[in-house]
Amino acid sequence: MTQRILHIGVGNFARAHLADYTQDAGGWAITGVSLRSATVRDGLRAQGFEYGLAVQGQGVKQITVFDDVLVAPEDPQAVLDQIADPQVHVISVTVTEKGYHLGADNRLDFDDPLIVQDLSESTPRSVIAFLARGLAARRGPVTVLSCDNRAANGDVLRDAVSDFAGRAGVQIDMAQVSFPNSMVDRITPATTQTLRDDTGDAMAVPTEPFREWVIEDRFAGPRPDWPGVVLAQDVAPHEMRKLRMLNGAHSMLAYAGTLAGHSYVHEAVADLDLRAATQALMTETAQTLTPEMQVIASDYADALVARFDNPHINHSLRQIAMDGSQKLTYRMVDSLRALAADGRAAPALAAAVRAWIAFCRAEVGAGQALQDPAADQIAGILTSGGSDADLLAVIGASDLGGVILE
Repeated sequence: MTQRILHIGVGNFARAHLADYTQDAGGWAITGVSLRSATVRDGLRAQGFEYGLAVQGQGVKQITVFDDVLVAPEDPQAVLDQIADPQVHVISVTVTEKGYHLGADNRLDFDDPLIVQDLSESTPRSVIAFLARGLAARRGPVTVLSCDNRAANGDVLRDAVSDFAGRAGVQIDMAQVSFPNSMVDRITPATTQTLRDDTGDAMAVPTEPFREWVIEDRFAGPRPDWPGVVLAQDVAPHEMRKLRMLNGAHSMLAYAGTLAGHSYVHEAVADLDLRAATQALMTETAQTLTPEMQVIASDYADALVARFDNPHINHSLRQIAMDGSQKLTYRMVDSLRALAADGRAAPALAAAVRAWIAFCRAEVGAGQALQDPAADQIAGILTSGGSDADLLAVIGASDLGGVILE
């Protein structure tokens, strides 16, 4: 019998990363869940839940591991039933940073409107509520695997689900559920109409050849034999390397590059000033890594710049710029704080945070709505004459004002 993964969040990244690894493993199927729209379900269903993964330089690889996609608003009980289904051994998640509904303390925000609604009603809408209520009905072991770019993503997801369950008065047998931390990496832009036309596949996904996945070796039950996946006792050093070097540089390029008039990562990193800023930021952040990661940091930085240079991967700067208030803490602020504590200067990181501030000011000043869960708060600060220091408070960096704004 084919074993199954239930995957919540069926965007391009999951279909280029989790699905690709699972295709190579064989013997497993993925049932997808969309928390909002039927668009992906309808598109995949029209072609038998198959699609092409367009790997730059390697051609189009057919992905056939999806057996269905559930649309939560259409039938929330079907999603709950799948979470509780003993034939589902792994429940994986890619809902982006804002999908965890966390407060400044990295715990579940009970004032978040969607969490308030989910606590007052029995029909879930957020991933946190779906997991809490579905796991409460489950009997038997299961692994809940976060694949989002968030530090200690498994621990954070476990705490959010536990906090929700406690407030909602539902009981989960946590001894049967594991939440391993993981680090994922594969640059996956949005699909373009040109790719759809070239492949004849409305659901094609573009991606780069590189892929990486490090998972804490803490599974509650069966898992696919994913080729190339690193199973580690401690994911944190790998996670820190990727979040601070790759994602930190990506965010800097997104804000500074957009302000400089660029549209894509490869255009921004070809700008000599921004290229130097990228390399300087990586050099600074490398100093905050564990000794084992510092050994490989220079080669890793060179490989990242080569990936950023790829002109065939049109990775939109505005796509990366989304949700900055959620991302900058662990992409930049944590590195700045660590360096400041050691008395080390970090001008490139400070400039990167200032680029985010300038980006926010430019967008709000032009009457553009920020794509950010804190958009209203940021706009309120700026339209009322608030200071840069007020914006630092939004990303939990008030203590670093002297370092960033000097």
